[in-house]
Amino acid sequence: MAISSTATSPTNQTTTTGNGSLNSPVTTKASEAAHHAVDAVAVKAAAAEDSLRKTAAVSQETLAHKQEEIKQQLHSTYSKTHELAARNPLATAGIAFVAGMLVTVLLRRN
Repeated sequence: MAISSTATSPTNQTTTTGNGSLNSPVTTKASEAAHHAVDAVAVKAAAAEDSLRKTAAVSQETLAHKQEEIKQQLHSTYSKTHELAARNPLATAGIAFVAGMLVTVLLRRN
């Protein structure tokens, strides 16, 4: 029959609180340090998130602006090409014929 007993010396005496955690000065200091570290990281993360959101918003605006510029350039180029083809139908037919022959030659080589 084994008998177990727990003895505590006055220097190693700890008390437990209602939630079962140790209530010692070292634990309290470590807990406070951890809380401060988590709070500092949370502040930095919030600042980084805010910066990222602002950068994303600016990038979205810039992208929309560039997209509109490209649409206008394509429309302008299309209009000029259509106008040139309408003014010079014979040259347009010649260019289309030469382009077709070139594509045929390139496809036959492969």
